[in-house]
Amino acid sequence: MKTNFFKFLTIIAIGAAVVSCKKKADEAATTEAAEVATSEATSTKYMVNTDESVIEWKGYKPTGSHVGTIKIESGVFTVNDGTLESGTFIIDMNTIKDNDGSEKLEGHLKSADFFEVEAFPSSAFEVTGFEMVEGKAMLSGNLKMKDTQNNVTFPVTVSQDGETFTLTSEMFTIDRSKWNVKYGSKSFFSDLGDKFINDDIELKVTVKATKS
Repeated sequence: MKTNFFKFLTIIAIGAAVVSCKKKADEAATTEAAEVATSEATSTKYMVNTDESVIEWKGYKPTGSHVGTIKIESGVFTVNDGTLESGTFIIDMNTIKDNDGSEKLEGHLKSADFFEVEAFPSSAFEVTGFEMVEGKAMLSGNLKMKDTQNNVTFPVTVSQDGETFTLTSEMFTIDRSKWNVKYGSKSFFSDLGDKFINDDIELKVTVKATKS
């Protein structure tokens, strides 16, 4: 009997360890908007390939999560000696998609409850800095959503292959309340009980650009 009990405890402990490993991605360092980076005359310009560029997102609530994508509408980067120097890309908020195909959820995300897509059809990211920190490339930029702009910093991988420049971020988290996305947020409402939606949104950015 004792043997079975200890086996049961072992299974519980292993399960708890597995769950604890599945933590959300680290939050991007978030500060006030900063001065946008500029390019040198000798820099090489790359135009974003919108068909191969995407933002993946994941949102949480007590009963589970939703995942989906948003398309990048346009963008340009400059590169100098293999290093990202400046750049901007525009995010088409009308393309918010739920991977499970829920039109109800997509409509709600586009409504005034969340991203107010009718009033703010585009978001934007403008590069403010790029540096190596302890061997890891860190990208900083002003992220504008709705009528609010904050600077975020997150880890990325960049590469060049012929005339193609690719930037891929690690999965990182932003706090939507810092962009005044209020629906179901404990940061704005204290009486939600277990009906809240987490402020954290996980993002992964993939941008491919071609030499112009």
